[in-house]
Amino acid sequence: MTDPLITRAGYIAIVGIPNVGKSTLMNRLIGAKLSITSKKAQTTRHRIHGILTVDDCQYVFVDTPGFQTEHRNALNRAMNRSVVGALGDVNVILLVIEAERWREADQAVLAKLPEEASVILVVNKSDRLADRSRLLPFMEKLSAEPRFAEIVPVSAERGENIDTLLKVIACYLPQSEFIFEPETLTDRSERFLAAELLREKLFRNLGEELPYGIAVEIEKFEEVDGVRRIHAAIIVDREAHKAMVIGKGGSRLKRIVSDARKDMEALFGGKVWLETWVKVKSGWADDERALRSLGYE
Repeated sequence: MTDPLITRAGYIAIVGIPNVGKSTLMNRLIGAKLSITSKKAQTTRHRIHGILTVDDCQYVFVDTPGFQTEHRNALNRAMNRSVVGALGDVNVILLVIEAERWREADQAVLAKLPEEASVILVVNKSDRLADRSRLLPFMEKLSAEPRFAEIVPVSAERGENIDTLLKVIACYLPQSEFIFEPETLTDRSERFLAAELLREKLFRNLGEELPYGIAVEIEKFEEVDGVRRIHAAIIVDREAHKAMVIGKGGSRLKRIVSDARKDMEALFGGKVWLETWVKVKSGWADDERALRSLGYE
């Protein structure tokens, strides 16, 4: 008689201050682009689950917004609630930092982590060090912190040491039946993912200040004869921002929509028809009601 397969499964939260590579790391871990990325802070605003099932182990990664140390408006507070909420029932926490950089803000995030979960320190961007021999002393210094069960250096951008990180995480997951069907990639809907992919292209194509006053609302999403037809509103805070999004002769918006559509087709595996327009909603980022309508918790 063959013994039943012993499986492991659990939730792994990915946390850290803004712009340390959390979303890039999750995308690399699951092997698909679910979380949007850009070089700007506040790119990730929502909690999202990315699911990887490998043989007898199922990893449910929880990508979170960067923890906002300055509570400037309701949007910042909503993102911090998302981070705290993600930590409630996780088995493992990946605290992501940049190589050779341990800041007061990193320490502040560590202090907020629940005692029950195993904390793995992920030292990201290790490939950017001019002298990699300095990495080991940096990690040895941080190993004095008793909260860290393990310290693993990686390059999320290049995919370096990702397999090692997965093996380390598996050691801390409980024996359990799988939480999701093995073929499941995320618990988020295509409607949500479409909004996120469009928002990413806006962040990447616009100036330094505008993205923080911008959001995307999917007003209609339907699939007809294998074609996903998506109507999306781009929300800006001021009338002057509308022209910035559209660009001269509509050129910028056309580029943004084209880039977003290509990513949607790659993720959804089918043709996408995407129509967008720009709306002005002054003060939306500090309006709790508006935030709820846009899916912020």
